[in-house]
Amino acid sequence: MSALSFPGTGILNDADIAALVQAEAIGFDRPRDADQIQPASLDLRLGSTAYRVRASFLPGPNRSVKERLDHLQLHQIDLSEGAVLETGCVYIVPLMESLKLPDFIAAAANPKSSTGRLDIFTRIIADRAQQFDKIPKGYQGPLYLEVSPRTFPIFARAGSRLTQIRFRQGRVVLSDEEHRALHAAETLVASQDPFIADGIAVSIDLAGDGIVGYRAKRHAAVIDVDQRDALDMLDFWEPIPGRGRGELILDPDEFYILVSNEAVHVPPLYAAEMVPFDPLVGEFRVHYAGFFDPGFGHSEVGGTGSRAVLEVRSHEVPFIVEHGQIIGRLAYEKMRARPTALYGSGIGSNYQAQGLKLSKHFKAV
Repeated sequence: MSALSFPGTGILNDADIAALVQAEAIGFDRPRDADQIQPASLDLRLGSTAYRVRASFLPGPNRSVKERLDHLQLHQIDLSEGAVLETGCVYIVPLMESLKLPDFIAAAANPKSSTGRLDIFTRIIADRAQQFDKIPKGYQGPLYLEVSPRTFPIFARAGSRLTQIRFRQGRVVLSDEEHRALHAAETLVASQDPFIADGIAVSIDLAGDGIVGYRAKRHAAVIDVDQRDALDMLDFWEPIPGRGRGELILDPDEFYILVSNEAVHVPPLYAAEMVPFDPLVGEFRVHYAGFFDPGFGHSEVGGTGSRAVLEVRSHEVPFIVEHGQIIGRLAYEKMRARPTALYGSGIGSNYQAQGLKLSKHFKAV
């Protein structure tokens, strides 16, 4: 492990992650999938057992997750052949991947895009953790995923990939001045004068008479998280027509798929993350799946930008959002080096050049 080193600082790219695998800093219970390494992250896979627990928890600085599971589990569910995980329940699933990080590498996790678009709440838990989704430098131990379907019951199995993890050496989130300079050079969002404060603002598109979003239907059928292009959208979603009103009331406890007004661009030497909850712009949570990979919305021949699909849930009270209203912030961070493959560049990325788009599980309309 001592021989493993990376020059510079920033988020590790696909080649760096492969080096971590080669150095056994990342362990696998079974051989990794060929497409598991992404441009700036590693997909993580569910293990063969899910534990239904009474409540979400963090183990705290002196305990392992297993110790807490022994006390809090209600029953075990075999995922070897797949099983249904019900809405409103909390499950803890040991993952197939484990870590033996060097003392200069930390990590952070986030749901995959398709996970967020199904309103599946997921968080990584590590032994002795005092935060969700954060893995400290030098961590050695197993990883667990908290899974709580919020709207749709899901069918998942051992090997299903609901979350992803990024590795970083140092932390190089851009300052406001650096965001402004990068936007001037690379056009991060399709706006001449974007609002920049701890990230670059993204607003909501509610203009026009067409469909401006989708509201999830309750009491729908089970969704197989590994099955693509299989479901009729209308069985699960209510389209929201714009009707020229330019506004939408977000009802508490309802889940919405909306889209950004601006096209978003992530240059090859950077990655971005959507801030999930910002009380300064409204009482709602936006974008469970907050990682934007290098190359999102990027084109080597110009014409850059892809809309950011927004997974939105209001808190406590109804909240009105209007066309062009700021709904989130993208914080950009430097990559340690350019990835070997960019998002959308022949690697099977599902959401490049997207507009308003549901998850990959639904048939195109």
